[in-house]
Amino acid sequence: MVHKSGFGPQYPNPNHQNLAMIKLILLVGTGGFLGTTARFLTSRYFAAFFPSSFPYGTFTVNILGSLLIGIIYGIAEKGDFITTEWRLFLTVGFCGGFTTFSAFAAENIALLRDAEYFNFFLYTGSSVIIGLLATFLGIMLIKIL
Repeated sequence: MVHKSGFGPQYPNPNHQNLAMIKLILLVGTGGFLGTTARFLTSRYFAAFFPSSFPYGTFTVNILGSLLIGIIYGIAEKGDFITTEWRLFLTVGFCGGFTTFSAFAAENIALLRDAEYFNFFLYTGSSVIIGLLATFLGIMLIKIL
């Protein structure tokens, strides 16, 4: 029996609910660890090989994360190809750790502070527009397949 929220099984025994919640927390936490590690390594790579005032690392992880979450949502919409636990691990955990709005905001403030107005508008506009398009593309790719 699945809980009405869709985020996990509903158990009649409160101890089972606690164990199920602990399992979900560990799954999301593990996904977050892996996503954060991937973001750190990706950002370091771009900083080392593409030095610029434009934050290529954060831009790349946010766009890739948007595409990935679109793919995951597309798979989830297609049927029972992905369990609730895997969906939470991948979306809330991995994608949540991989993408970063806080770094996006801080980098935009730094661009404004440094009077990098062109890069500010380019980064902000392209992140939002391309991020949404990437999510949509991920969903559409799965629908086509």
